Amino acid sequence: MYYYNPYYQHDTLDNHWHLFRQNYITGQATWTNGGNVTQCGTQWSYNQFMTAAVSTNSPYVCGQSIKVRNPQNGREVIVTIVDKVPGSPVNTINLHQRAFETLGANTSIGVIPIEFQPSPELEQEKWGKFLLELTQTAFPQYNVTEYKFAGRTQFAEDQIEEIYEYTLQSAQDRVNIRGSVIYNPATDRVISFGIAEI
Repeated sequence: MYYYNPYYQHDTLDNHWHLFRQNYITGQATWTNGGNVTQCGTQWSYNQFMTAAVSTNSPYVCGQSIKVRNPQNGREVIVTIVDKVPGSPVNTINLHQRAFETLGANTSIGVIPIEFQPSPELEQEKWGKFLLELTQTAFPQYNVTEYKFAGRTQFAEDQIEEIYEYTLQSAQDRVNIRGSVIYNPATDRVISFGIAEI
């Protein structure tokens, strides 16, 4: 269920835009259909199959989000680590076939050059992750390929609103979603939340 947010004001966003960017690591991506058992105990079908395996020597941990970019076409996808591969190079990521194809890659190629970066800002921003999960539930046929923090406004001592924007991609089209949540910072209780196509 989604709630109307009476506090949302378009003009308050103008001075709050901030797009998270970090330096990308260069590497390669392969693809897999996954298996029944993973080192992380998480199914490959998690997160609408936007999942990946990394090297056991990698600094990334199970459940962490990684943003993967195809430098040939600029497409990006956010994947969740669900498996570890012993002996693979640290800069190689094994993507689920759906994530590989979302990057615009043909599975007959097998290996593509990629750029990737961990997404600690989304992991640390629990409300961004909260809204991301709502968005994925509301749009099950779409993959979240981009996100940005769009602003924070404090209406009262016990009311803070955070706004995030997500870009979703399906086989047919691309949509932009704005999610907002108002919460009490003292208790972390949600007062209202909502998502809407923009």
